[in-house]
Formats: sequence, structure tokens, C-alpha cells
Amino acid sequence: MSRPQNSPKARRDVIVATACAVFVAGMVGAAYAAVPLYNWFCRTTGFAGTPRVAATAPAHQLDRSLRIRFDANVAGGLPWRFEPERSTIDVRIGEVVTVNYRVANLSARDTVGIASYNVSPPTAGTYFTKINCFCFSEQPLRAGEHRDMTVVFFVDPEIVKDPEQDGLDTITLSYTMYPVRPQAQGAEPATRGRS
Repeated sequence: MSRPQNSPKARRDVIVATACAVFVAGMVGAAYAAVPLYNWFCRTTGFAGTPRVAATAPAHQLDRSLRIRFDANVAGGLPWRFEPERSTIDVRIGEVVTVNYRVANLSARDTVGIASYNVSPPTAGTYFTKINCFCFSEQPLRAGEHRDMTVVFFVDPEIVKDPEQDGLDTITLSYTMYPVRPQAQGAEPATRGRS
């Protein structure tokens, strides 16, 4: 004898199955959103030494200066030379500074790289603010191509209000270039961009 469709057990089974499906869909959505949300969180707060992003420069500069050290690394599998044009620079807090990193594709084929960055010490990431950067944008280079890539930044004057930064005299901006794997046949080629 078959059970009626609207029995309490059948309704409970449908509710449990629906709840499980919603939970799985939510977890899949959270997995896809985790990286962009984490990147946004880090850029907004300076968490883990991630510099913040700004559209405008601060209204004033301070007399206090800091030494900014530039570091460049290339991950395995990317045949590039990547280096800052200068290894250090002294800047006044609040001063807008433009520096270049030089990159060269040392291989006989076109390649694409993408840079990630961080700031050390990590607590300085809250105050190290970029206006323009080549990071997180695919950078295609033809075989043998050389290019300068620009970073525009400032150290936020709010840093002097943080007693934890009183003894700070050097901040390191470190980039690592990673290879971007070739796209599938028929896909549009990577384009240059800035963040």
C-alpha cells in the first residue's frame, strides 16, 4: 500500500532535501566568492600587509620621512627578468611617489604574467596606499619584449597617529610575478590593464 504524497514524512523529506540543496549551492557560491572577497577585504583594511588603494593623494605631507625598499621576484615557470629601477627611495609621509619596475620576457615565445604584492612589516599595509599599480592585471609580453611598469603610491599621514609605527623607518613593497597559463583555443587574448 502506497503512502499519501502529503504525509508528514514525505513533507519532511522534501524540506530536508531542499535545505541540503540550498546549503550546497550556498557553499559553492561562497567558494567562488572567497578569493575576490578576501582580496577586497585586504585592499580595504591593509590586512596582512596588503596596501590600500586610493583615487586621490592626501591633502598634506609631513616632515617625517621613511625609506621604501622595493623587492621583485619571479615564480617558477615564468621566463622573465623582473626588477625595480631603484632598490630604495626616501619619501616624506604623504608624498605621492612614482616608481617603475622593469620586466623582460627572456624566452622566444609570448608569455603572460600577473603580479601579487605585499608590504612588510604587515602593520604598515594599512598606511601604504597605491593610486596606480600593475598588480592583479595580466601582463602579456611578446618574445624578447621589455617594458617599464609604474606604481604610484603614498604613505598615509595617519601613520603618525599609530603608536605601533613610532619606530618604523623602512617599509618594503614586494612583488611576485606568476605565470598565467595559456588560454584555451578560441578564447580572446589577454589584455593589459591596471588596478
